[in-house]
Amino acid sequence: MADPSDKLRTVICLGDIHGYLTKLLNLWSNLQSQIDPDSFNTATIIFLGDYCDRGPDTRKVIDFLISLPKRYPNQKHVFLSGNHEFAFAGFIGVLEGEFEAKETWKEYADNEEIEGWYKGEGYEKMHLQGRIWGGWFDVAQGIDCKGSIFDAAPTFGSYGVSHGSSELMKVVPEDHKKFLADVVWVHEEDDVCIETQEGVKHCKLIAVHAGLEKGKNVREQLEFLKAKDVSVPQVTGLSGRKNVWDIPEELTETIVVSGHHGKLHIEGLRLIIDEGGGLEGNPLAAIVLPSMKIVRDTDNLS
Repeated sequence: MADPSDKLRTVICLGDIHGYLTKLLNLWSNLQSQIDPDSFNTATIIFLGDYCDRGPDTRKVIDFLISLPKRYPNQKHVFLSGNHEFAFAGFIGVLEGEFEAKETWKEYADNEEIEGWYKGEGYEKMHLQGRIWGGWFDVAQGIDCKGSIFDAAPTFGSYGVSHGSSELMKVVPEDHKKFLADVVWVHEEDDVCIETQEGVKHCKLIAVHAGLEKGKNVREQLEFLKAKDVSVPQVTGLSGRKNVWDIPEELTETIVVSGHHGKLHIEGLRLIIDEGGGLEGNPLAAIVLPSMKIVRDTDNLS
């Protein structure tokens, strides 16, 4: 008979929330009812980023996330930054480290007018992504955006100010600023189990919002992401697309899990968990390891 102490640790990876509190609460409830209490209450829960924008309740979503460590003290909570948090943090001035803001604009200066970069109070010290996030996108381009190309207007609204208002810098609570400053760009976890056709595999896990680039040294990428280097105009690990879709060849027996891509894609050890894509009609999903079970906010588990 198996020793119960040998029970495999539960790791839950939860996709992009994008300001949808009701979906998050429903998914959390479904996870609780699908996983035995001991496993749920001691699980490692990795939130894959993009908590803000698009949906109406960014402020309440962040309140919920901040509340988790006290409510579930035996869980381990990992909060990854998405490209949306990076931009939000840039706008309200809580990115770590010193950087020359103008250096982050130069490469993309031709886009300033078409992307309607923010040019209000404090813009001189603002990272490029913050300026784009709080700016006004020219809707004549035929793309329907909520304020900016990040769809940031609902986030401003959740804090009671209009899109693009510098008042946001003053009204975001200090604990939210700390949360946005503290989110990590990458998380590594040793000895994560995953059920495969060949049986249970013990793997390393790397969680990063968009993914890791193929053809670039993985160790250097991880060091850059751990350092949270804000001197660059754009962070590929947080905002890349095709170039971060696959697992770099040098990684073996490594699960790479991301959100960001607006898809649910599971291929071998590459897990992309973003079924919602920030769209109101799409479900919010999580994957539970080692079972590889997908749980959604829309599951009717009664």
